[in-house]
Amino acid sequence: MTARIIDGKQVAADMRAELKDEVARLKQQAIVPGLGVILVGEDPASQSYVTAKERACEDIGLYSDDNRLPADTSQEDLMALVEKMNKDPKINGILVQLPLPKGLNEADVLLAIDPAKDVDGFHPMNVGKMVVGEKTFLPCTPHGVIQLLIRSGVKLEGAEVAIVGRSNIVGKPLANMLIQKNATGNATVTVCHTRTKNLAEHTKRADIVIVAAGRPNTVTADMVKDGVVVIDVGVNRVEDATKKSGYRLVGDVDFEAVKEKASFITPVPGGVGPMTITMLLYNTVESAKRAAGL
Repeated sequence: MTARIIDGKQVAADMRAELKDEVARLKQQAIVPGLGVILVGEDPASQSYVTAKERACEDIGLYSDDNRLPADTSQEDLMALVEKMNKDPKINGILVQLPLPKGLNEADVLLAIDPAKDVDGFHPMNVGKMVVGEKTFLPCTPHGVIQLLIRSGVKLEGAEVAIVGRSNIVGKPLANMLIQKNATGNATVTVCHTRTKNLAEHTKRADIVIVAAGRPNTVTADMVKDGVVVIDVGVNRVEDATKKSGYRLVGDVDFEAVKEKASFITPVPGGVGPMTITMLLYNTVESAKRAAGL
């Protein structure tokens, strides 16, 4: 058996085409979804990510308000900008790019964002709503994982799922989303982490294995059963002298070996990654619709 590759680029492109059509319909009603982005400092990865978000907004017709601030920006000035965006009716979603430079309190900044504009889904109020199953903004990467599964025809109801990783950004919210009593949940979920004894015992039992551990080869072929569905959220740089950059990107799964046992698998890059920005756009459009009472 060789796995079917879940093409995150294609799924993301399909979703963006759907969003572009929806934005066009909203504009006919004088509704223009807007995303406000704040980038503090000059971290290259953050700059690249924000630039990609700007391009994505332009592609589907969103209004984008981009604010690039120097690394020595004060906490007070940053909080003032967040509050300005909270009050701006043109802004439906606010994204503060993390990590922030040293000296700035990330928790206070995220808490200051209006929950109705928290399109990252990180505000404690929205996290709480997610946990109890109320409608809210779902965190972008976990929501992207679920969209990849659903749009690939993978059945979630009744499935045994092993999540490797318990971060607040991926592991914890994904577990909560998958156990909800709804069409995108009803799975039985085991969350594994660095203190889990005999990780393979849990991953071998699973119908779906989702890995967000931040370490190459965390899951190998002997740790999964035949026909498993594997979602690799990890992105790691490993040295590679054959590459001009001196490195290549790999996930947390031994892709070449595991794909021979899996029924579905995501590649790295090109799997989960493209979905994160797409789900941010999705949340922004949803926010605009809610603000308009739609």
